[in-house]
Amino acid sequence: MPYLWRKIVGIPYSRNKTRGDIEAPKLWTEAIIAQTCHLPKIKEACMLGVTFLLPPNKFPVNLPYGPDLDNLLKRFCDALGKTIFSETRGGDSCVVSVSAMKTRVKSKAEAGAIIEVLPVSLTDQEVGG
Repeated sequence: MPYLWRKIVGIPYSRNKTRGDIEAPKLWTEAIIAQTCHLPKIKEACMLGVTFLLPPNKFPVNLPYGPDLDNLLKRFCDALGKTIFSETRGGDSCVVSVSAMKTRVKSKAEAGAIIEVLPVSLTDQEVGG
């Protein structure tokens, strides 16, 4: 498996919304799938790095640090389960290490996520083989 690096364009969302643009989380999931479906399938243990690029409206007064990182990761990894992790035994459980961060960008046009996937070698004994 080669090293992968891609920027996924779109506005990151974590969970479903009950007001405002309630379709936005679904659109983010669809963007992740559309922009990663052509990438090579992961078939071994890997390290996952994600940097969420969040527009200013994701940092309201009551959430000065933005949305919860773990929730952003959940939606993101679930979408990758339909693309790069779709042929991996155990799906996204092949991720043995995660590095994630979120940062503010100046506009919605700059929003998205940068993804990095690095292969990791595990012996058969370590993965139950």
